[in-house]
Amino acid sequence: MTFLSLLITPLRRVLLVALLVPAVLLTLAATVPALAVLPFFSDGTDRAVRLLQAHNAYLRTVLSVSPPTR
Repeated sequence: MTFLSLLITPLRRVLLVALLVPAVLLTLAATVPALAVLPFFSDGTDRAVRLLQAHNAYLRTVLSVSPPTR
């Protein structure tokens, strides 16, 4: 391995985390109030479950396309 490849690999991981963490935190900040209020509405529990399933699918997709760590 060259010096450049040793430098780029950790930098790539740092940039990936720096880009994904704000997106995940924003999604979580928008989801928590909805999950606190939805169960009190009619059909709200089903909507809350669908919201959690969508959030779970989003995180699985993000984690499956990220490069593996060594």
